[in-house]
Amino acid sequence: MPESTTQPPLTLRMHDRDNVAIVANHGGLAAGTALPGGLVLVDRVPQGHKVALVPIPAHAPVLRYGTTIGLARQDIAAGSWVHERLLAMPDACGLDGLPLATIQPEPLPPLAGYTFEGYRNADGSVGTRNILAITQTVQCVAGVADFAVKRIKAELLPQFSNVDDVVALAHGYGCGVAIDAPDAIVPIRTLRNISLNPNFGGEVMVVSLGCEKLQPERLLPPGSFNIVDQRHSTDAAAAAGADASAQAPLDVVCLQDDAHIGFMAMVEAIMRQAERHLVRLNARRRVTVPASELVVGVQCGGSDAFSGVTANPAVGFCTDLLVRSGASVMFSEVTEVRDGIAQLTARAATPEVAQAMIREMAWYDAYLQRGGSDRSANTTPGNKQGGLSNIVEKAMGSIVKSGSAPISNVLAPGEKLRAKGLTYAATPASDFICGTLQLAAGMNLHVFTTGRGTPYGLAAVPVIKVATRTDLARRWHDLMDVNAGTITDGTTSIEDVGWALFHLMLEVASGRKKTWAEHWQLHNPLVLFNPAPIT
Repeated sequence: MPESTTQPPLTLRMHDRDNVAIVANHGGLAAGTALPGGLVLVDRVPQGHKVALVPIPAHAPVLRYGTTIGLARQDIAAGSWVHERLLAMPDACGLDGLPLATIQPEPLPPLAGYTFEGYRNADGSVGTRNILAITQTVQCVAGVADFAVKRIKAELLPQFSNVDDVVALAHGYGCGVAIDAPDAIVPIRTLRNISLNPNFGGEVMVVSLGCEKLQPERLLPPGSFNIVDQRHSTDAAAAAGADASAQAPLDVVCLQDDAHIGFMAMVEAIMRQAERHLVRLNARRRVTVPASELVVGVQCGGSDAFSGVTANPAVGFCTDLLVRSGASVMFSEVTEVRDGIAQLTARAATPEVAQAMIREMAWYDAYLQRGGSDRSANTTPGNKQGGLSNIVEKAMGSIVKSGSAPISNVLAPGEKLRAKGLTYAATPASDFICGTLQLAAGMNLHVFTTGRGTPYGLAAVPVIKVATRTDLARRWHDLMDVNAGTITDGTTSIEDVGWALFHLMLEVASGRKKTWAEHWQLHNPLVLFNPAPIT
């Protein structure tokens, strides 16, 4: 990238203790550039990368966000480019002796009077879209279901103007797996709870092959949609969890039924059943509901050094607005909060919530260890090109999406949301798996921040994408919904962008605006988290 010649040198320091700052100038700054305080750059420093503000001796901590993000591998002169090759990553924080619910902030003042137009469901939840979802028990049926959905969209959907879309919930699970292994609970309950997402209006329709391990009655057992978390229990009988109480029969199209003579018979059976659901969905209308009915998942992907400076702090401010409105907000990504676990346990509403977070961190540590890896595997080449030296630095900028409210609830992977306020939903950091698990938790709106850029989208919920830099927002003008780069440009504040995002959420939730991902129909497939063995 060309070096900046028009903008005065601009560096950003996040905390008074920091001995590094990042270069904000587009194109970076050349060696020999004099910073406003008189420091002269020894090296050329790319945009988003760190410059040493003082001499840093070998083995001394390198501080950003007031936190040790690494230890210097050698003496680093003031004005030098501080990149990942100069840093040794510190050990992970231990999970013993952490502060438990020690921060008790003054309650945030309520924020009343904000509403959106949503679809009220029989169970009390609210959808932001009115979608027919076709659940699949096994990957084997994906091709047939996809063929049928294309026909449904072409031939049936135009007759039902109040239905937004038809979505096939395709996935790679259901057979060839150790279905009775303790960790199999994660993908099973994920699929179950996705089928019950508020945007699907309670219309559950299943396509089954017939011979798969994940039978429809196991995926959606009669009388109950709950299942025991076997990861922390040895009670396999409880994990089967099938309440035998009576309810309406599950709507299943089984492709191996003798009645289906040929491929088109299967497709037409799916279409017939779909039409019945479309009739009911089409009768629904949007109604005015309070902002407290929003269930928002926040996530970041393709992160850079500006993620923790612009987009994520703005999302954090908006998170507080949502909590003040009585809404539900989930933040996630275990490896991207692991290095800040002490911050999170201190913010827990109760010691029990703090212990639940510690339990999820410990489980994931063990999961990574079984795979011969650790949290350092998270950071991508693009993260590093964008100025993030390691996962510690990345985590410090990721956590700020959670705002300042107390953490009132913790979800294990695939569990359904059970409380309003701020929830930590434990998920891998993979964009696609995190989004899938937040869908299962019940989100009806998604916020996704990016610095490097990603066209990520989901078919089941609107995804609002927030750019960390004005250059990305300019180049990807028809993919990014919000430009948080104006914060470093000096034209807006974190609060300005946070309020703008809040108002945009209400417009998108009401269907008055579409996100760019919706406009282009950019939909990433569902990706299940399956820590259990595959046979």
